Amino acid sequence: MRLVRLIANLGYGSRKEVAWMFREGRITDPEGEVLYADDKVEHAQIRIDGEPLDPPTGLVLMMNKPLGVTCSRKDPGRVVYDLLPPRYRVRSPALSTVGRLDRDTSGLLLFTDDGALLHRIISPRANINKVYEATLAQDLRGDEQALFASGSLMLESETTPLLPAALETLAPRHARLRITEGRYHQVRRMFAATGNHVDTLQRSAIGGLALDGLAPGAWRQLEASEVARIFDSAEPARD
Repeated sequence: MRLVRLIANLGYGSRKEVAWMFREGRITDPEGEVLYADDKVEHAQIRIDGEPLDPPTGLVLMMNKPLGVTCSRKDPGRVVYDLLPPRYRVRSPALSTVGRLDRDTSGLLLFTDDGALLHRIISPRANINKVYEATLAQDLRGDEQALFASGSLMLESETTPLLPAALETLAPRHARLRITEGRYHQVRRMFAATGNHVDTLQRSAIGGLALDGLAPGAWRQLEASEVARIFDSAEPARD
């Protein structure tokens, strides 16, 4: 019954429901030959209703998270899982977001069911660059670049200063910020510390991986070479 367990873990139904799918002949090989629950067949050779089986454990997705959607499994409003196939909610191991973006922030969001990879990406010691583009309520003062790069900026209610961050001015009220931390609402709080307010915020890259034209709300699976790019621009670990 290995195939029953495999398909159930991918979220296609309970083991009882998947066993019924076998009995109905809905599970086949690429040529349309009916498969049986005790068959030994490669993952890539399995079809359900003629469609290829979802990827096995180790899945990594990227999404261009739109505004107004929460990085949560349960919320009164829309959540990011609403933008994925329903069965992705119940995969085992669970498919989780790699970090979070708040409801009012759009852009690059990663998902994976690989716990080790998730923790490798979000670990503070990974020092992976995250790139954000912000539009601001007021013109930049001119001293923000030096302040953010100093490693001395202290956010309200915190006891340790931020690590150095790189600011690029794109227009008087438009900036690109590269950070390696992920503190709560960090980018918004950094600009608030200078007396400014972030009107819109988008994460455009994580490490060497960028959105590359992915439409808001769209998502796709990453190849192994793309996952590797996440670590391309990691900074040397700081003690």
